[in-house]
Amino acid sequence: MPDDNLLQVQAISAFDDNYIWLLSKGHCAVVVDPGDVQPVIDVLQKKSLVLQAILITHHHADHIGGVAEILSWCEHHQGVQPTVYGPAREEISCVSESVMGGDVISIPHLDAHFKVLDVPGHTAGHIAFYLETLNQSDEKNLERHLFCGDTLFASGCGRLFEGTATQMAHSLNQFKLLPDDTWVHCAHEYTLSNIKFALAVEPHNVDLQNWQNKAQLLRNQGLPTLPTTLAHEKRVNPFLRCEEVSVIQSVVQQRALQSIDPISVFAELRSWKDTFRA
Repeated sequence: MPDDNLLQVQAISAFDDNYIWLLSKGHCAVVVDPGDVQPVIDVLQKKSLVLQAILITHHHADHIGGVAEILSWCEHHQGVQPTVYGPAREEISCVSESVMGGDVISIPHLDAHFKVLDVPGHTAGHIAFYLETLNQSDEKNLERHLFCGDTLFASGCGRLFEGTATQMAHSLNQFKLLPDDTWVHCAHEYTLSNIKFALAVEPHNVDLQNWQNKAQLLRNQGLPTLPTTLAHEKRVNPFLRCEEVSVIQSVVQQRALQSIDPISVFAELRSWKDTFRA
């Protein structure tokens, strides 16, 4: 049985492929990127949780669409008004506390302290949240969690809607500097399609081949492929492997590269993915 004295993290499915992440301890909770309202309310009611805060990574509707209704529900049914933390460099009307890279968000009820990371690329002001907390299975060790929105996906990364390839490459490099055992909580179930592209880039990557089998089995059972870990992503995600010879060679075969520095490789890799058809 889960220990109510330790932080619990779960994925709430929304729309076709979104994940809203819910963190709870005792009867207190935080949600990340609630694009839809009803799935969040259903979990809060089922588990008798009181929402303390909402964390938003960026302004896209499938990440913020449920916020206003959730706030209204909390006020009328729980008598609370959760604080909404969001990116300072984006205009989001429901945000009550704007944050940027280097800030720390403290949620006393959960004994949680989120470090904010600036990770532009998918959008101009995209942020991520990094958390260290006590480990569920070994309270002497820390467990690490990254809530990365649409910047990093399992075996992939977000599209460049507002930012540049250089920005996104730097954002992903920030993630690579985090501990390898960090749990990666992405906002979409894009894994199987991302793996198809990753295998086009690295067809002989055994870790990737094994991951495809495991991910397909999970999806066949109706289970999420997330979270993954940074260590795992470094083995199977081409966008974190732009310095690997196998990735560089594949990109060179597909695109006319004038330079094989990691940022140039990343830019062409992202461009290739934009037009890829399995």
